[in-house]
Amino acid sequence: MKVLVADSFPENHMQTLTDNGFEVIYEPKLGENDIPNAVKDADFIVVRSTNVNSAAINAGTNLKIIIRAGSGYNNIDVAAASAKGVSVANTPGKNSIAVAELAMGFIIALDRKIPDNVKDFNNSVWNKAKYSKAEGLFGKTLGIIGVGNIGKEIAKRAQAFGMKVIGYDVVKSEGLGIEYIDDVEKLISMADVITLHVPANPQTKGMFNEKLFGLMKKGAILINTSRADVIDEDALIKAVNEKGIFAGVDVFKGEPEGKDGAVTSKLQNIDGIYVTHHIGASTEQAQDAVAEETIKIILEYKNRGKVLHCVNKK
Repeated sequence: MKVLVADSFPENHMQTLTDNGFEVIYEPKLGENDIPNAVKDADFIVVRSTNVNSAAINAGTNLKIIIRAGSGYNNIDVAAASAKGVSVANTPGKNSIAVAELAMGFIIALDRKIPDNVKDFNNSVWNKAKYSKAEGLFGKTLGIIGVGNIGKEIAKRAQAFGMKVIGYDVVKSEGLGIEYIDDVEKLISMADVITLHVPANPQTKGMFNEKLFGLMKKGAILINTSRADVIDEDALIKAVNEKGIFAGVDVFKGEPEGKDGAVTSKLQNIDGIYVTHHIGASTEQAQDAVAEETIKIILEYKNRGKVLHCVNKK
C-alpha cells in the first residue's frame, strides 16, 4: 500500500510506515494543484495545511483515506471524497496544548506589548514610560468561544494566571472551573480577552463581524488561532483603529500555501495587531503526537479495515 505524504512529517514516523510494509512517497512541498499528478495509485494522502480538492480526489485510482494531520479539515473537499467513497479522517485533540500555548503567548504579548518593546529596542528607541502601562492579566475575564479540546487547555492556563474564565459552547463540560454563558453576545460584552476556537463552516464564516466587535470592551483583546474565515478582517481593522481593540491572529485571509516566500495582507503594519505564521500546532511535541495518531489511523485500516476519526459519510 502507498502513502503520499504531501506536507512536512517527522522522519522517524515515516520509517514506522516503511517498517510496516508501506511505500512512502514524501513530497512536502506539493501545492494544491500538484496533488492530482502526484496521487496516482496512492492508498492514503496525508496533509497538514495543503488543500486536497476534487481534482486530486478524483485522480486517485486507489485512494481510500485522506488524513488531515491535525484537527480542522476544511482544506479537504469532504463532499467530493464522500461522493467517491473515500474516507476523510483527522487527528483531534493531538495539537491542543500547542495551540493553547500560542494563544496564551498572544495574550501575554499583547498585554505587555512584548514585540513592540523588542522592535523599539532594536531600533535604538527607549520607551520605558510607554511600555510601563500594561494592565496585567490577574483578575481579568477570559471568554472562550468554543470550549473544545483547545479551549479546555487554554482555560487551565488562564486560570493559572488568576483569570476568570467564561465560555460559550453547545456542549458544556463540567469540572473545569468555567462559567458558561448561553448568549455569545453577552459573553463578548463581559470579557477582557476573547479567544476563538470554532470550526470553519457556513455558520461560523464571518461570525465575528462589526456588530460583535461593537460589543467588545474598549481596549479588549481578541485572539484567533482557529480559522481565518471566522473574522471579518475589515471589521477587525476598524475596531482596532476606532475602539482600541488589540488582536493576535495565527490565521488570515490569503495565507500563502507554501512554507516560505513573500506574503501580503491587509493586516500588515497595523498597530495593535500581531500576526504569526499559522504556527499554532507547530511544536515538535504536537507534531509527534499528530504523527503517531496518523500512523495509528493507517495501521488500523490496514489491519482491521476500520477508519478511525472518520468525519464524512461515504
